[in-house]
Amino acid sequence: MKARFLTPVVTAFDENGKLDIQANKNIYDHLINGGVDGIVVMGSTGEFFNMPLAQQKELIDLAVGYINKRTKVYIGTSCMSVEDTIEMANYANSAGADAVMIISPYYFRLSDESIESFYNQVASSTEAHIYLYNFPDRTGHDLSPELTLKLVKKNKNIVGYKDTVTVMAHTRSLISLIKPEFPEFDILSGFDENFTHNILCGGGGCIGGLSNLAPEIFAAWTKAVNEKDFDKIAEYQKIVDKMMKIYDIGTPFIPIIKKAMMIRGIDMKDYCTKPFIQASYEQTQKIIAIMKEVNLL
Repeated sequence: MKARFLTPVVTAFDENGKLDIQANKNIYDHLINGGVDGIVVMGSTGEFFNMPLAQQKELIDLAVGYINKRTKVYIGTSCMSVEDTIEMANYANSAGADAVMIISPYYFRLSDESIESFYNQVASSTEAHIYLYNFPDRTGHDLSPELTLKLVKKNKNIVGYKDTVTVMAHTRSLISLIKPEFPEFDILSGFDENFTHNILCGGGGCIGGLSNLAPEIFAAWTKAVNEKDFDKIAEYQKIVDKMMKIYDIGTPFIPIIKKAMMIRGIDMKDYCTKPFIQASYEQTQKIIAIMKEVNLL
């Protein structure tokens, strides 16, 4: 399986919380021109959790229509209820998305039985290709390799998995358990710095937020991996390791990455859904320092 790097794209809003149509188009063009292998709309970085369903549908139509097959489009269709999740998965599939990505309901820590029931109900009620989304820091529970194997065996439309964990041992266990029986199952890491490790373990690549800022770096890194150019792989690993400091500037990091994109020259604003606030002057100076360190300014 060829290595891929996908962008969990930010969502551009105006000062009133409405979608900034032109800014979102500018961002999509920036990513496509930068060479990313796909765009994930309404992942965590896209603020899906603060968007009403009508606005989510508006963004699905915008993204799928404007990207227009220039790269792969995956849509996060995660909701707190089974019914809403099914509705959004079917909407995205009908709109022409290549796949959907779904995190299990959060707030309460769920049992394996509850998680299994959730995904089985969703998968059996949509024809969309589904990527499972594991993010224990946000859900309070883990989608284990063993449970994943059960879901994949039962549901042919569950085709991949995003593992947003810092410990690669979890992703490695997932790859070791699933891939021998389902070699085409696509296992992606959720932190940029784990991209190469994921590939070396037999995974498919990464869905990493820093590619919003510099897609050309991650496209070149992916090319080096696919060409087995180990000197270049090491060179880009060092650059990305330095860029990872952007995640530590603010909590959450979404306003930080939007500010960095503006500084880079992308025609957009850094408005976010409430209660997220824009980067401060001090945070902006830290962003600039990191961007200078990796020659983005």
